Amino acid sequence: LMLKQLEFHKDRHKVDRDLQFWQEGNHPQQMDSDEIMTQKIEYIHSNPLRGGYIDDPLNWRYSSARNYAGQPGLLDVTIDW
Repeated sequence: LMLKQLEFHKDRHKVDRDLQFWQEGNHPQQMDSDEIMTQKIEYIHSNPLRGGYIDDPLNWRYSSARNYAGQPGLLDVTIDW
């Protein structure tokens, strides 16, 4: 099911690949406050949810959402920046 979704969301003009995981483009923004940093972290944690892959950000195996919720994550994450 996940591979079908990655295939479906691949940009049609991309002929060098069959699947696409990351969204094209980037929009750099300076992280000059705790508020902006928190907003970006919450946005990243919500991406798999918006994509329909999970029902709760804490269920995404490769996310730091569990670390920020005080639960053990897959990797150690520094959350006191």
